[in-house]
Amino acid sequence: MTDVLPAMDLSQIVGLGEFEPLARERMTAPDFEYVAGGAWDEITLRESEEAWRRLRFVPRVLTDVRSVAVQGTFLGRTFPLPVAMAPMAAQALGHPDGEVAAVRGTAAAGLPYCLSTSSSRSLEEVAAAAPDAERWFQLYLVHSLDWTRSLVERAAATGYRAIVLTVDLPVLGYRERDRRSAFALPHMPHIDGATGETRTRYGGLEQQHELGLSWKTVEAVRTWSPLPLILKGVLSPVDARLAAESGVDGIVVSTHGARQLDRAIASADALPAIVDAVAGRCEVWVDGGIRRGLDVLLALALGATGVMVGRPLFWALAAGGAAGVERAFAILREEVELGMALLGVPDVASLDRRLIA
Repeated sequence: MTDVLPAMDLSQIVGLGEFEPLARERMTAPDFEYVAGGAWDEITLRESEEAWRRLRFVPRVLTDVRSVAVQGTFLGRTFPLPVAMAPMAAQALGHPDGEVAAVRGTAAAGLPYCLSTSSSRSLEEVAAAAPDAERWFQLYLVHSLDWTRSLVERAAATGYRAIVLTVDLPVLGYRERDRRSAFALPHMPHIDGATGETRTRYGGLEQQHELGLSWKTVEAVRTWSPLPLILKGVLSPVDARLAAESGVDGIVVSTHGARQLDRAIASADALPAIVDAVAGRCEVWVDGGIRRGLDVLLALALGATGVMVGRPLFWALAAGGAAGVERAFAILREEVELGMALLGVPDVASLDRRLIA
């Protein structure tokens, strides 16, 4: 991160896209490229946003929208908006307070925050920063199953309310931007605290396959705590069906920010078939390419229970710390409220596929 630039009037930001150039000014070039970049030719990275933009609404008229209820639920709990902050690594790259600022901004909006295993602040530090917030812990397999289990147990002990197991990273995708810049992740307490071995570029995350990540791993993780278990990184309806049959509490339709397998189907395109395959047996969340409140409405109309937002919130964190994150969520909420009124739907439960061409 570069020296912090003077504070700005966040009220002047009216769209999530305005945070990115501000973040670029405040971050070093290698750090910015790490967060912004995808894998290989970045085809999926581009298509992640384009897929939402291709979809078209079929609005209803003459419905009573004098009041619009935008509240939604995750795991049986009600929130002001069915939107959560997606797990993202090393948030100190964007702001000195990193995940501490991010969780405070998310908590101020009353929404869930998902902490990454590859965070720059510990589980305990983030919990102390926002003890009453809805916090989830995103899990990688780190060094050994025993160490990984200890992270889950720490999460449960410090008030995290769900484990979000990432299942689409047996190895890392081919990330040309990082190779050109020689980027390496900074200190990560959950990962670097596990071993004294020579550190790799990504702290060993690129070697999860060596621990045999499989459906048997999912079964094991479920026994480590009483917390709900979510599988993140599902794009195949076959895997979605298996996940639902295994008894997990939810899945996240995700391309991992288009940072893994390039030319993979975009989340927006994968979502309808996965919703059908799950058939209500578990919750279905989605992330990837969400840049507008209208994208949130499309996702919900296609059957998603909730939406996770990634890079735009990282840029908001870099631009304005906790206040930047809070402002980004406020923008999303206003866009969702206006969009629902113009769609002719009074509440989130009224969103369905009949509203999409």
